Amino acid sequence: MAYLGLDRTVLWALRGLSRIFVRPTVFPEDARARLGGTAAPVLYVLGERSLSDFLAVEQACMQLGARRPSKKLVLGKLTLERSLVGLERRSGVLRRRPDRRVPPPLAAAVAAAVADPSLEFQVVPVAVYWGRAPQRERSWFNLALAENWALVGPFRRLLSILLNGRATIIRFGDPKPVRDLLGTEADAVRAVRRLLRLMRAEHQHLRLDTIGPNLSPRGAIVAQVLRTRAVRQAARQLQREKNLTRREALRTARGFVIEIAADYSHPFVRLMFRLLTWLWTRLYDGVEVRNAEHLDRLPAGCEIVYAPCHRSHVDYLLLSYVIYARGYAIPYIAAGINLNLPVIGRYLRKGGAFFIRRSFRGASMYPIVFMKYVDVMLNRGHPIEFFIEGGRSRTGRLLEPKTGMLSMTMRSFLRDPRRPVVYVPVYFGYDRLVEARTYIGELSGRPKEKESIGGLLRALPALRQRFGRVQVSFGQPLVLGDTLERVRPGWRAEGYDDEARPSWFGEAVDAVADQIMVRINGAACATATNLLAFTLLATPRQAMLEGDLVRQLDLYRALLADVPYGPDVSVETLDGAAMIRHGETMGLLERRSHPLGDVLRMNEENSVLMTYYRNNVIQLFAMPSLVACAFLNNAQVRTEDIHRLAWRIYPYARQELFLRWGEDEVRAVVDQVLQALEKNRLLERTADDKVWRRPATGTVEAVQLSVLAQGTVQMIERYYLAIAILLKAGPDALTPDGLEQRCVTMAQRMALLYGLAAPEFFDKAMFRAFIDLLRRRGVVTTAAGGRLAYGDALLAVAADAQVVLSDQIRHSILQVTHS
Repeated sequence: MAYLGLDRTVLWALRGLSRIFVRPTVFPEDARARLGGTAAPVLYVLGERSLSDFLAVEQACMQLGARRPSKKLVLGKLTLERSLVGLERRSGVLRRRPDRRVPPPLAAAVAAAVADPSLEFQVVPVAVYWGRAPQRERSWFNLALAENWALVGPFRRLLSILLNGRATIIRFGDPKPVRDLLGTEADAVRAVRRLLRLMRAEHQHLRLDTIGPNLSPRGAIVAQVLRTRAVRQAARQLQREKNLTRREALRTARGFVIEIAADYSHPFVRLMFRLLTWLWTRLYDGVEVRNAEHLDRLPAGCEIVYAPCHRSHVDYLLLSYVIYARGYAIPYIAAGINLNLPVIGRYLRKGGAFFIRRSFRGASMYPIVFMKYVDVMLNRGHPIEFFIEGGRSRTGRLLEPKTGMLSMTMRSFLRDPRRPVVYVPVYFGYDRLVEARTYIGELSGRPKEKESIGGLLRALPALRQRFGRVQVSFGQPLVLGDTLERVRPGWRAEGYDDEARPSWFGEAVDAVADQIMVRINGAACATATNLLAFTLLATPRQAMLEGDLVRQLDLYRALLADVPYGPDVSVETLDGAAMIRHGETMGLLERRSHPLGDVLRMNEENSVLMTYYRNNVIQLFAMPSLVACAFLNNAQVRTEDIHRLAWRIYPYARQELFLRWGEDEVRAVVDQVLQALEKNRLLERTADDKVWRRPATGTVEAVQLSVLAQGTVQMIERYYLAIAILLKAGPDALTPDGLEQRCVTMAQRMALLYGLAAPEFFDKAMFRAFIDLLRRRGVVTTAAGGRLAYGDALLAVAADAQVVLSDQIRHSILQVTHS
């Protein structure tokens, strides 16, 4: 009954002593379900035969209610004293010499499985990390306290337990049937070697996921970048262009790398984790993490690239915090050079930030140096993070993707596709933004304030407020190799080098960028703030009777359940009345008492800001709202007309909102929406299923349907405005830029005349994207001189828009354009 020469009584005493100093955190979070989901015997496999690791795993299994490693393992006629083995052990006086011979218990278990084909048991790799500090090369003290025990002794292990015991992480791998691991191997010796090789690879993957690769000093990374062939060639080119010496050219390159490079410090990260835990508790009512199981299911040994949306400067800290709290290595973050402020920039580098210029113009060497730095970090196995929108969205909608960083990571993968690259989309949702007032000012026309120390200090008093809840939601990961295979079947057979940019590469970049954006929106969280904003901004004066507001909020929750946007979307659990109380607590709603029922409204400032929160989730209601728009101006509509109208508008809505369905799926989605609206009594169909009717005017259901339609009617108004301007000007009269500028001017005029508070209504980028899509779809063409021509296709789009929009709206648009 001994383990490492100790009997059960001593082990019992050591286990009690271990509980005093060790507080392990177990990952993944569903480890209890994974380990308890099998009735077969379980054999735990540690990376090293260690008493402290054994005691930590024993403690973790007791917490999980899983089979303990101290129990005997009965495998047919074979009985092992423990249900745990270590792959390696240390020998010698100071236990420095590794012994990698096959552990006898493992050899015996494999031999029993080979001898008896009916014998089944599960093999579970498990790793213990004391403190999570990556090993820093050539640093004896960090080596003594880190998890890589290549030179570990009893004293150092004891010291690490005392210092890091309460920061211990235990990560369980997936239980694997021994038959799957051994395959068809019939020889016991070869079978155990195969299992040993697979388990060592699994432990390497667990280590990379949890603490990342070993750290090199910043200077070593700089030197590695400077040694790359591309940087050397760029230096020689700079020599010729500016008549420099070789040393001067390399010094310029070195200056670029130093400007870019991060300087990761694990002690700083641990300190910031504790500080941010205090800060989030003070600022927010909770940090809610959604769909984090996607991280646990990533392919083994993959290169992780996080691609979040960008709402706030808090995003940088929040994502790293969540990733670290879940037991994964924090990513190296591409941050704008504007954040490289005195003092602050240095600490951001210690947290993993590396800096990128907003523009690469005027420095031919800089983009090459930056690309090779990213290449080096990816090849070393460090996770990377970049904001695919480039900058923060001021409207709450996703911006058009900026594909520079994306292109670099894809080119790096093309040069060395051995490790799969996986993009992890991330959605952020805030009940209230820290930068809310700044955004209101910028949307009202005030110039963007440059980041500075003074600006940061002026923002500190705002941190005394409460900012509600914050949502961090992980979207469906995107495996790069699979997407490339769809764009270019057989791409792996082609050769790529540093200059590789095949003809199909641009199409592949656009396809990956589009899918990342779609998956970010597909991980949205419809919170009380979002639903209140979507509801009240659809009313003329941003006000509703309390009873009507409660019913509308409950309707939206029901629609998201009946027509789920996607599996990663999360929906507010509060009912309508509780959401209203939340809005009042957050200062988003004002209550006006009245004998016939209280009125709830938003003031002017909140109305502008709430467009941001509405736009966070408008994609979730896009299809129900578009269908409802068909009934704004029509008491009844034929089913085939609803399908045609949806098909006509959907391509433009999909581009603007990054909707998840292809055009071939629209018909089925519309049918599902019609059934949900019928279930909630907002529509009814005729007996022959050919016509749909809206409720009688003045009924509660008619009001609900009308409010639902208002969610996207402004988008259709914007499309009709652009078409009306083009039709009024006539063919061959306007260039794309001229049409875009005229659209913006007319939309601003409409906003002033009719009190449209949505800033995206006159957003130049929205009109530019709409005009570009009209050209790509052949609805308009470019004639001589770059002017736009059109035919019947544009007239058909205009005719369908007239069916949807009321006479009043169409007359308002035509009045503005004609004046």
